[in-house]
Amino acid sequence: MKNSKPTANARALRLRAELYALIRRFFADRGVLEVETPVLSMAGNTDPNIESFQLEFSGPRSAGASTRWLRTSPEFPLKRLVSAGIGDCYEMGRVFRNGEAGARHNPEFTMLEWYRVGWDHHQLMDETAELLKAALALAGRRATVRDTSFRQLYLDKFGFDPMSAPEEELRSPLGVYDIDPAGLTRDDWLDLLMTHLIQPSIPASRILLVYDYPVSQCALARIRPGKPPVAERFEAYLGPLEMANGYHELTDPDEQRARFELDLARRRARNAAEPAMDERLLAALPKLPACAGVALGVDRLLMALLGTEKIADVLAFPFERA
Repeated sequence: MKNSKPTANARALRLRAELYALIRRFFADRGVLEVETPVLSMAGNTDPNIESFQLEFSGPRSAGASTRWLRTSPEFPLKRLVSAGIGDCYEMGRVFRNGEAGARHNPEFTMLEWYRVGWDHHQLMDETAELLKAALALAGRRATVRDTSFRQLYLDKFGFDPMSAPEEELRSPLGVYDIDPAGLTRDDWLDLLMTHLIQPSIPASRILLVYDYPVSQCALARIRPGKPPVAERFEAYLGPLEMANGYHELTDPDEQRARFELDLARRRARNAAEPAMDERLLAALPKLPACAGVALGVDRLLMALLGTEKIADVLAFPFERA
């Protein structure tokens, strides 16, 4: 049958196994518990920029709602475990995102997510860098680490303040690209500056940690008051590849519900599917201790270790051959 062979070679498959073993040693040495949570949920991801796979359960109604969603990350059940007092924990497993397919994306991929009780995003950012350095050692490589605020990164690269510069100024460096501006928001332009101009300039031997994002990009992070206020969030890059996204976690259920409702309103305006809000997460948030959490793309990390830009090179069978 056509395309029956794997796209990853034996070296890549062995490296994946070695990386999994390293990750488990890394957390065992630090007393972080490995857990497993459901792949199917009655609630979905409300983020308007992420699409979930939806399924219908044909069993008895006593089992609960028939409409289920494949998880896009294990974030919500992990937070429920932390809220129940389990302490520091992590999960490494498959997650699913509909519509995301291409050179660097596969609809089914492996995510590592972990939570540290009593930590803020800066402490977790440092631990993320330690894990990335340990992973690089598997491939006989090293990397320097640089950390910078989101605001300072754009000031250094473009000379303008991303928090306050007019949208026209944000668009100016992207003039060399044929980008249709219709429907693009301020955050879209900031993201395009990152993907088109900042990420490609990061050396392969550099771990870049970017922290304190605009409030409009808070996602599930706390907001720290100030001038301007910032979202206590970070992203980690290894060379030009984005590796991880972490938060000093929001614990206010009313604020989280308001963010979910705003997400759903945006989805409604786009005529997109509206997953049910995770009411169990909202019920657990009042007991969520101060903590920080981060999600890391394992396939992206393998791509960086092997020096490839094709996710198929690290997957036994990508989507089109599954």
